Amino acid sequence: MQLSAAGLELLKSSEGFRNRVYLDVAGIPTIGYGHRILDSESFPNGIEEAQGAELLARDVREAEQAVKRLVRVPLTQGQFDALVDFVFNLGPRRLAASTLLRDLNIGRYPAAADQLLRWDHAGVKESAGLRARREAEFHLWHNPSLRDVVTA
Repeated sequence: MQLSAAGLELLKSSEGFRNRVYLDVAGIPTIGYGHRILDSESFPNGIEEAQGAELLARDVREAEQAVKRLVRVPLTQGQFDALVDFVFNLGPRRLAASTLLRDLNIGRYPAAADQLLRWDHAGVKESAGLRARREAEFHLWHNPSLRDVVTA
């Protein structure tokens, strides 16, 4: 299973594209479509959108692999897309330690979807941007056009 066009659109619109290094809400150096810069990387002159797309594709593959590794129940395309966006944004360790994953892996799909909405804080402060992103993931999770069940 791979991120669908709808999932990619959500991710790209949530992240936006920046051709120069910036600090994300957690203070992590970032570039392109939310690519967290590794110690081995340097972008002193910024990047073009094509390079940003390459970084995005690599980061999406890592998020997809994490979802496939952690989820033990069948998913619809919308559920998979929502989880890939979640992992892209917050990282696989957050999903691995979450009530969301615990509920999902015991088949409590509605409870897992509701858990998405709880991840709308940056530190102790609620973030309107994160709130909007979690609501978009929640709607993607329930998208009737992405309901074919496939195994992650």
